[in-house]
Amino acid sequence: MEIQVNYDYRQGDVEELFDIEQLAQLVLSEEGASNNSEVAITFVENDAIRKLNATYRSIDAPTDVLSFECDGYQTDGLVAEAPEGMPYELGDIFVAVDVAEGQAPGFGLSLAEEVSLLVVHGLLHLLGHDHLEEAEAQEMEAREVALLTKFWGTPFSRSRAEE
Repeated sequence: MEIQVNYDYRQGDVEELFDIEQLAQLVLSEEGASNNSEVAITFVENDAIRKLNATYRSIDAPTDVLSFECDGYQTDGLVAEAPEGMPYELGDIFVAVDVAEGQAPGFGLSLAEEVSLLVVHGLLHLLGHDHLEEAEAQEMEAREVALLTKFWGTPFSRSRAEE
């Protein structure tokens, strides 16, 4: 698996949070992604993600994370086999560092925990998960919690501030 991490914004801050490639490898492995999968994760400023959000979702406002699928890796909403021996571009994930930093305290999380959640969320979207319906949302959130608990080595909860 090839994971490209791009720091278009706040590189020093984000690089120090945790091993982003290790988290992505964990998620891709646990979710059954093919060994020839490729993904790019880019950390951006608010204006960059606002422009992407406006262009592709017609929402002219910053958001925390956006995922863009490339090679159509989904079959029946779940991971499909990639072509044998060929690089398979899952897609691109964009994370807005300032949005993550602003919303983390409201969920009782550190910036590292919030960014890790956004990376996992984006990867799960590329692997066919969604949250349009309540059942899908619950399943996706359960996967996020399980993966982040495994990664961090402690129970993960995004709603600790509300408990």
